[in-house]
Amino acid sequence: MKTIEEINERIKKGEAVVVRADEMPEIYEENPRRAAKEVDIVTTGTFGAMCSSGAILNFGHSDPPIKMQRVWLNNVEAYHGIAAVDAYLGATQLSEDRGIEYGGAHVIEDLVKGREINLRSIAHRTDCYPKERIETTITLEDMNQAYLLNPRNCYQKYNAAANSTEDMIRTYMGSLLPNIGNVNFSGTGEISPLNNDPEYKTIGIGTRIFLCGAQGYVIGEGTQHSPKTGQGNLSVRGNLKDMQPEFMAGATIPGYGVSLFVGIGIPIPVLDEEIAKSTAVRNRDLTVSILDYGIPRRTRNVLGEVSYEELFSGKININGKKVKTGSQSSIKVSRRIMETLGQWIEDREFFLSRPVENLPLDSEVRPMRVKEETRFVADIMTKKAVTAKQRDSLKRVSELMVENRIDQMPVVDSDDRLIGIVTTWDITRALARGEKKLPEIMTRKVIISRRDEPIDAVTRKLDKNNISSTPVVDENNRVIGIITMADIIHRGVSR
Repeated sequence: MKTIEEINERIKKGEAVVVRADEMPEIYEENPRRAAKEVDIVTTGTFGAMCSSGAILNFGHSDPPIKMQRVWLNNVEAYHGIAAVDAYLGATQLSEDRGIEYGGAHVIEDLVKGREINLRSIAHRTDCYPKERIETTITLEDMNQAYLLNPRNCYQKYNAAANSTEDMIRTYMGSLLPNIGNVNFSGTGEISPLNNDPEYKTIGIGTRIFLCGAQGYVIGEGTQHSPKTGQGNLSVRGNLKDMQPEFMAGATIPGYGVSLFVGIGIPIPVLDEEIAKSTAVRNRDLTVSILDYGIPRRTRNVLGEVSYEELFSGKININGKKVKTGSQSSIKVSRRIMETLGQWIEDREFFLSRPVENLPLDSEVRPMRVKEETRFVADIMTKKAVTAKQRDSLKRVSELMVENRIDQMPVVDSDDRLIGIVTTWDITRALARGEKKLPEIMTRKVIISRRDEPIDAVTRKLDKNNISSTPVVDENNRVIGIITMADIIHRGVSR
């Protein structure tokens, strides 16, 4: 048994034994009791996209003073309902002129890199704050205080993502190729902080950590902290002025939005054999679920369980198919975090802190309570879709469209399985070109919907693909209906 105080004394004397999390398994397996006795600290690290991040900034008072009502930094709006010249800049907030190419995360990165930032603000005048608007430039050093304050970082583990649909989808887990063409995952496995202390025996409120190249602190459990499902996380804070650009980066996730890559390292004090054992975890022992992000959230399929060892290998097996894997985290930067933190300790620049309160172990994420009824495709779709057979003549298809006052029609085989779609534009163009057969002019790659999809998801699909309707198919790809934008609008479903 050791105490944090005893380990700190060893740090002061330059006698503390510090190893990286990826070195500890071999040390422990060789002699568990000796590992617990001789190793004092195991350094851990993770570097990845952590959307739930942001910064508290104090700009100082102008003369005459202004009570900021709205404020923009490089045209990215920050929340200003705090005080006269304080603001919270969220990492995922988007630029008003550059969209997802630039956002709050990029502003934070620019500040840490020492760049000048355009500050613009408007306000309502008061007797003590007579200034109505201001525009200037500032740097990080110009601010009184600037703190990184992140509500949810450093997940213990996170489900991997795949996509079973026919179309590529863009998500916070990156681009997911159709037909389970890839699997994306997040986290650093055996070197990730919470995987080395899964019961939070040494990590709690007040734990001193490495945060983006500076010393920071755990200030509590993160939002959506869910240790029951193995998805615990942390809320952290640190001085932005001390941070280093190599351990922080603003990023654009294509087709999704902006995020901040955050580097976190936590020293795990080896107080006893039980903690030594938990820091000897290996990637083969850590498993995550592969979820089908192409399926609506409430019915999302689990495609399998996989270990981090398999994920890091670059390929995994799903139902007999070899699928490439891609990480949303950087092992290379995470190793630098572990090494830097270890060097700080050896140089007597970093000491351990005892948590003042443990993190909860029994919390679990609950969904939002929504009073409005969620509407699904099955609620409003037209169940008797007018379809064409591929052997039908263009004349027959045209007649069906006129009779039913529709401008597009699913094409099915003899078993009513969807094989294409044809529109009035396709027919008009075919007549101009002298084409006569339906299989020659129909579109074979069809955007489809399923009866259990939420209407909001279908609306997004219609907008994204610039179409006005999609066939509804069952699990065997048989057409069981059609849903149109007109159905959505006329039946009072909000867009």
